[in-house]
Amino acid sequence: METTAPVPGAAPEDAASPAPVRRHRARWAVPAAAVVAVGAAFAAPPLLATADTAGLPEVTPEELVARVLEAEPQALSGTVVHTARLGLPDLSLAEVGGADPIGLLGGSSTLRVWTDGEQRSRVSLLGQASEYSVVADGAQAWTYSSSDDEVVHYALSEADRARLDALAAERAAAPEVAGDLPTPEEIGRAALARAEQHATVGVDAATTVAGRDAYQAVVTPAGADTLVGRIVVAVDAQTWTPLRVQVWSSDDAETPALEVGFTDVAFAAPSDQVLTFSPPPGADVREVVVPLPQHPVDPPAGAPDADALAEALEDPTAEPPLPEGVTVTGDGWDAVVQVAGVDVAGLLAADPAAVAELAVPQKTFGSAGAQELYEQFVPQDGEGPVPDLDQQALYDQLTTPVEGGRLLESSLLSVLVLDDGRVLAGAVPAQTLLDLAG
Repeated sequence: METTAPVPGAAPEDAASPAPVRRHRARWAVPAAAVVAVGAAFAAPPLLATADTAGLPEVTPEELVARVLEAEPQALSGTVVHTARLGLPDLSLAEVGGADPIGLLGGSSTLRVWTDGEQRSRVSLLGQASEYSVVADGAQAWTYSSSDDEVVHYALSEADRARLDALAAERAAAPEVAGDLPTPEEIGRAALARAEQHATVGVDAATTVAGRDAYQAVVTPAGADTLVGRIVVAVDAQTWTPLRVQVWSSDDAETPALEVGFTDVAFAAPSDQVLTFSPPPGADVREVVVPLPQHPVDPPAGAPDADALAEALEDPTAEPPLPEGVTVTGDGWDAVVQVAGVDVAGLLAADPAAVAELAVPQKTFGSAGAQELYEQFVPQDGEGPVPDLDQQALYDQLTTPVEGGRLLESSLLSVLVLDDGRVLAGAVPAQTLLDLAG
């Protein structure tokens, strides 16, 4: 579906190749980690019996999950509303002054989404008179902030591009750059893809989302200590595309702590102009070269073997390979990931030396949420975070001092940052992290 108004950053008909930046990403590590930790850090064994689905053919939980995962991604465009009630400290956002992903931490935000169902997509976070966009095209991506009028282009070096093409030909698949901004279809698929362990899955009554009939998959974590009470994924009955994800905390069964859902959606290919990025005239532009992880046959020192990792992922009972300095306590929704040797002060001060030893793309965790949290704390482009004077202020606002460090508490995620360089994170109560930290 084509937009009726110009899209900032969209290419004109005679657009030249873009070039681009990354300042805000370091500032919204917490919202991104919270969204992904909730939407993707779980899995579920025995499935429950089907519930009534008025007006739609009955489907079992097994069938619903299978159809979502087997369905071809759809070309679509639409409007998404993201609402967070995470119980975080009230942030003074006067300094933001426009569309900024930090707004995803609380209240409601509106996003526009376009995708061709393959390798090209655009997600724009809308402000009153501004936008923050992420545009992906295969193995490259752009971010654009109209408030700061800056662009970042993430791409591979020529040598890595050639190696990627060779790997794609060998494996008939190529890695894609995922958008940083949350969308229902990405979070919903990621959630159901892991609905095989540590939870139960049922089918609730049918509903309507964005004017479309939808089934509802209900995922209930089996963990005794997790902050996550249940997750409901509304799935389009025709295309099997997740249309809405709602997450309740274990402390509040009435109101979702997090909701991400379409308010309108059209399953049609967006125009090429919308999916092609061109930096607006006069915008600051910077190129960032993203390193391609080493080939599995030649992993860097200390990195887990890719084949062993694949086997561990296929066999949930196997212990996943973890890099040095990383430990996982517990399993499923009760799992806590601990990373040692993190120079948080250096990261907040944008000191590249604080990132050098941590920027290893192959570091892999047993939890997708923990993996995303690590990647948000530790930039993977090898250049370190871009200086931003309010990173420290935001960190101080979101966390509270505790003995030996600082603590972030929310209704769905807890993070403990210790002065000795350890970071503990999990969808568990803060006291659990404090007890483990000793």
